[in-house]
Amino acid sequence: MASIDQTIEELADDFALLPDWEERISHVIELARALEPLNDDERTDDNRVRGCVSRVWLVSERHAETPEKLFFRGDSDAHLVRGEIAMLLRIFSGRTPEEILSVDPKAVFERLGLQDALTMQRSNGLFSMMSRIQHQARAAT
Repeated sequence: MASIDQTIEELADDFALLPDWEERISHVIELARALEPLNDDERTDDNRVRGCVSRVWLVSERHAETPEKLFFRGDSDAHLVRGEIAMLLRIFSGRTPEEILSVDPKAVFERLGLQDALTMQRSNGLFSMMSRIQHQARAAT
């Protein structure tokens, strides 16, 4: 598995290949298509991410074969947000809490160049999702 920094660079490189933000947003929405939806019983208030305009749920779990790592699954009622979740899962899922906590969410946002593509509300939602992931990592240490 590539490091978090390598994964962020891969995502940034993917975006750099796309000529404009319309295509970049389309790419994010395309990432959403590969995201497995959560079960209805996982769409609970405990799994809900606050601070997002859309409804967003994130589930964290550990697997018996790699108990030192956290795995995330997520879903939303909005296609763009589902794509954002897919990006975050690619970056953070399958990592140790220490790896997750070593990441500066603002640096990820800037490296991916999302400040020019997302509205303030969508940006706040993305930060809320990253904050939730890091909160789960802190709780797991």
